[in-house]
Amino acid sequence: MSQTNYIHGFHAVIAKLRHQPQAVLEIFIDAERHDARVRDLLKHAELQKIRVVSVDAGRLEGMAGGGCRHQGVVARVSVESRPVALDDVLDTLEEPPFLLILDGLQDPHNLGACLRVADAVGAHAVIAPKDRAVGLTQTAIKVASGAAESVPYITVTNLARTLRELKERGVWIIGTDAAAEADLYTAEWPQATAWVLGAEGEGMRRLTRETCDQLVNIPMLGSVQSLNVSVAAGICLYEARRRRTIQPPQP
Repeated sequence: MSQTNYIHGFHAVIAKLRHQPQAVLEIFIDAERHDARVRDLLKHAELQKIRVVSVDAGRLEGMAGGGCRHQGVVARVSVESRPVALDDVLDTLEEPPFLLILDGLQDPHNLGACLRVADAVGAHAVIAPKDRAVGLTQTAIKVASGAAESVPYITVTNLARTLRELKERGVWIIGTDAAAEADLYTAEWPQATAWVLGAEGEGMRRLTRETCDQLVNIPMLGSVQSLNVSVAAGICLYEARRRRTIQPPQP
């Protein structure tokens, strides 16, 4: 029997209905809500023939977990064999790989925001270690606003080994480090890239840093010394996307 889980929030639930409707078992709606967002959700559920149950707010809070802003909607979903093998992603690409690697993020809000960035720039996958990292929690899925359903999120047992395997496949590993000599806007790199961002406060682990082909810094021109990891991811990935747009694909 497959395991089940709860996801909450309109973006997360509608994204699941669009991308993996077969995984949505039933949807619970706040009985007091009858607004346009609820009607839109009901329309999606009806198209997919998914049962919708009206319940009180207290029951929704219990399903979503204490302190979570469920927005009046929770869905019970089947936990499928979601993890995707990295080789499965790489083997199906028709363009140079474009990856985001997160080395030990602890905050689910940051993970969700990074997934949104990865989806927005067209990254092919987000990779993270299985241990000592936050994982794809309900909060991360909600903050991702649908990106958790559209961007493959791959967890690996040994991140350094995964980086070496990517290098063997011709992927250039770029780490972000405030102490790096080269800055993001003057450094050069090939199109097949994997961008590595470290954990909040601690940055990349030593072995991860040593495995990178290149380190770059994001120029800081004001008084602050660092950026939120999701903001840094957005800056780096959009610069990489800009260059991919203006440069012809490389063999």
